[in-house]
Amino acid sequence: MAKFIFVTGGVVSSLGKGITAASIGRLLISRGLRIRMLKMDPYLNVDPGTMSPYQHGEVYVTDDGVETDLDLGHYERFTGQPTSRKSSVTSGRIYWDVLQKERRGDYLGHTIQMIPHITDEIKSRVRALAEPEVDVVVTEIGGTVGDIEGLTFLEAIRQIGLEEGRDNVMYIHMTYLPFIRAAGELKTKPSQQSVAKLREIGIIPDVLVCRSETPLTEDIRRKLSLFCNVPLHAVIEEIDVRHTIYEVPLVLAEQGLDEIIMVHFRLARPGAKLGPWKTMVDAIVHPEGTVKIGVVGKYSELQDAYKSLHEALRHGGAAHRQSVQIVQISAEAFESGQIPDEARQMDGLLVPGGFGKRGTEGKIAAIRYARENGIPFFGICLGLQCAVIEYARHVCGLEGAHSTEIDPATPHPVVCLMEEQEKVVDLGGSMRLGAWPCVLRKGSAAARAYGADQISERHRHRYEVNNRYRPQLEAKGLVLSGLSPDGHLVEMVEVPAHPWFVAVQFHPELKSQPLLPHPLFRDFIGAALKRRG
Repeated sequence: MAKFIFVTGGVVSSLGKGITAASIGRLLISRGLRIRMLKMDPYLNVDPGTMSPYQHGEVYVTDDGVETDLDLGHYERFTGQPTSRKSSVTSGRIYWDVLQKERRGDYLGHTIQMIPHITDEIKSRVRALAEPEVDVVVTEIGGTVGDIEGLTFLEAIRQIGLEEGRDNVMYIHMTYLPFIRAAGELKTKPSQQSVAKLREIGIIPDVLVCRSETPLTEDIRRKLSLFCNVPLHAVIEEIDVRHTIYEVPLVLAEQGLDEIIMVHFRLARPGAKLGPWKTMVDAIVHPEGTVKIGVVGKYSELQDAYKSLHEALRHGGAAHRQSVQIVQISAEAFESGQIPDEARQMDGLLVPGGFGKRGTEGKIAAIRYARENGIPFFGICLGLQCAVIEYARHVCGLEGAHSTEIDPATPHPVVCLMEEQEKVVDLGGSMRLGAWPCVLRKGSAAARAYGADQISERHRHRYEVNNRYRPQLEAKGLVLSGLSPDGHLVEMVEVPAHPWFVAVQFHPELKSQPLLPHPLFRDFIGAALKRRG
């Protein structure tokens, strides 16, 4: 029988519940347990696919083609296990499915209510992951205790505790202890109030994970234990780590969180095998040098918009025992016709994915600068499309070449809407999504990186390279190094005469892990390191 861990948050948002839940997953795996991860978000969007990066950060895509919360990226990177459509649930999806059942008559004329119908639907999503081969299901509840939209989720997980038995369910509450500088002390009252809200609902935390900027004193721990009804040894400190988020599992292990979990569930307690993880963290914490990578995007002020991308770059750096200094460069800074000074200092340039017209010409200008000056370049999704546009304009001589997404009247539509997208009306979940196979050209940089002739990568796009222009692009030296198995879709391009110029239609950052850096990011950083000398 699978066990269940529920991670909730209190006091404020952005505490890092996703990283904490992922770290718990890593610790359980190190103990030999088989786990599944689940994120439940209380917002009414059916999924994050149509939400602005300013609202929600990046959209993470699973192999089976679901647009999900960015925390699923943390889950995969920390645990090394793929997530799926079962791993992400929102209030919008729950209500949508319940109302569809009501319309079909599945409820046999009953009055549909929050309890039991909505809570039953939530519970079914949790239990759907409790397959026979699974030991523990770790579920993170988004939002903050006290949010009105999260009440049904909290009620549902309370019911699971009653139905499964407390020996099979564990509640871990993550809270924040503010440091009042004028008083010179940490304050526990917000955490007390947060736990009180949980207890009103009927949930008593088994563990309290305390985020703070300063270490907890023994008096603070005793106070939290007493007023929050949590055993003293289960008051866990989680202050900001110094170098990398991948230190968090080690911090929690040092305080025995994994041991607390094993004891609570009365599971066999083999020692944690964290050797490879410690080796990886050491490579990040003690680098032999620094590589500067400029990310030319239109969300330069938003760290979460490129969360997986930044992590993949760091993974690539760790593969060479190099720290990666990521410099956000606004694409619009290239549109003046002058190369920004900061771009000239980079060892490599990367143009990530995105949508819309803003910043596109700047990305094209940045790519031209990288191509003409031998600077290692990596293009992803829109980055590939911009690379093709730049090559068509400045190498093939196709003046005015563009994407029909940006300029429907372009005389040379080298990038156009995919045929199967032409009749699509709805925005949500309607792009080319999920893992698709790709055949690599032998002898290409792509094939050398992967060490394979066929791969599978995750996609999220509507536009593609226009096949009408493939002969002209190839005649001028652009190598189409990755194609769909039927040869119809261009998935990768590169310039062989360049030190490292590779662009891909897919999102390789979504599959990169700290223990298994993605080969394209590894080789991109390697090329940047070579340029740096």
